[in-house]
Amino acid sequence: MSQEINKKETALNPTVKRLGFISFLADVSSEMLYPITPIFLTTVLGASVTSLGIIEGTAEATASLLKTYSGFWSDRIRKRKVFVWVGYLLAALAKPLTGLAQSWTHVLGARSFDRVGKGLRTAPRDALLAESVPENLRGAAFGWHRMMDTLGAAIGPLLAILYLQYSSNLRLIYYLAFIPGLLAVFVALTIKEKRQELPPPPKHEKWAGFSTLPSRFKYYLFSWTIFSLTNSSDVFLLLKTKLSGISLTDTILMYCFYNIVYALASPSLGKLSDKIGRKSVLVFGLVVFALVYVGFAFASVPLHFWSLFGVYGLFMAATEGVGKAFAIDLMDKDKKATAVGYLGTFTGIATLFASAAAGFLWDHYGPVATFLYGASGALIVSGVLLTRNWSRGT
Repeated sequence: MSQEINKKETALNPTVKRLGFISFLADVSSEMLYPITPIFLTTVLGASVTSLGIIEGTAEATASLLKTYSGFWSDRIRKRKVFVWVGYLLAALAKPLTGLAQSWTHVLGARSFDRVGKGLRTAPRDALLAESVPENLRGAAFGWHRMMDTLGAAIGPLLAILYLQYSSNLRLIYYLAFIPGLLAVFVALTIKEKRQELPPPPKHEKWAGFSTLPSRFKYYLFSWTIFSLTNSSDVFLLLKTKLSGISLTDTILMYCFYNIVYALASPSLGKLSDKIGRKSVLVFGLVVFALVYVGFAFASVPLHFWSLFGVYGLFMAATEGVGKAFAIDLMDKDKKATAVGYLGTFTGIATLFASAAAGFLWDHYGPVATFLYGASGALIVSGVLLTRNWSRGT
């Protein structure tokens, strides 16, 4: 009887659909501001490029540091929905607050507010996603979720381009972005948490200290952090494209194309990881990353960039959701959110270092050095993943 039930299970159940739709709306809200914010800061508020760097660095650091705490907290109280709802509410409210800003420090506060929301919701949301399906469908569930999330990331910039064709009022678009963000909050209220058949956590357990984590999870965490130390912001891809003579509109369209490929490939690669194993799909993604970064080092004409952005979408589809599913696979069953939280914190902070290193290499040795640095990290970690035995108990 249980086998018949398992056969009827699907990765695209109501919880996965709702979480995907929420992420879609939230990403439309956030990404329609992606090409607008640098212009808003520098032209409307008169801020410097340095200020832009401070805002983004502070915001991302805030989100990264909160992920581990919110993940442990969610596991501790055995609740997910409240973190998801509050997280998306804070992100939605940050949009009109940015539109009201009169200085770059106001934007810093609003952006940090947004990232607090991201830091609170990410690990509990991904744990809720993992708990909504059997383990043998986990990769597919994450793949479907990444597809919906990334479709929002593709549509958002297109809406921004459309808006700029008809209006030059940059403040207004922040108020418009509040609408899909608020819709995401309302959909989050409809989520139903699955009752967890787990014993209550021990009363003396105050924190999921690093020493308490399974060795297999710590090895994976360190491995992925090494890669993250070389995986700089996508801003450098866009910068190389723009400096090669590609127009701003075409550059944004290439970025949208990358997100579309990422979205469409995510369900298939997630499902593939359920069948052949997460490690194989992750290694494939890392090799693709290395090839793309070598390509960006020497690309010079539009066809090169269109092709590279498309292939880059395969890297993201093979690693983003699959990487989280693998982290949960390697962690204790009662610490799913903690697993995603640690992964988000370590890789987030490492990415800040990677972007600083990439900028230094760019300024002193040129863009070729920046992209070869990224490619080398991907190849090293793909080798590490291949040589490790990832079975439980190791």
